Amino acid sequence: MILRWLRGIFGAALIVSGVLFALAFEARYWRWRDCFNELGRCYDPVSQDVYLEQAGLVWGSLAALSLLAGLGLVAGLRRKPN
Repeated sequence: MILRWLRGIFGAALIVSGVLFALAFEARYWRWRDCFNELGRCYDPVSQDVYLEQAGLVWGSLAALSLLAGLGLVAGLRRKPN
């Protein structure tokens, strides 16, 4: 019973972290996807930040893996134990 409860908490934490990684993906890559040059960089003159195209792969992968793992754990809780 306690293991099931911990699995649910860990699954919920993975889902929340996946959502946060998805927000980072949107802020660091998706908004700037049309701005990247041939070197994979985008300069924002207003905030003076340089965005890297590789950030999309990193943040997107972290978001997808966290969400899939969290949903897998939470979906496994619906099965009745023997």
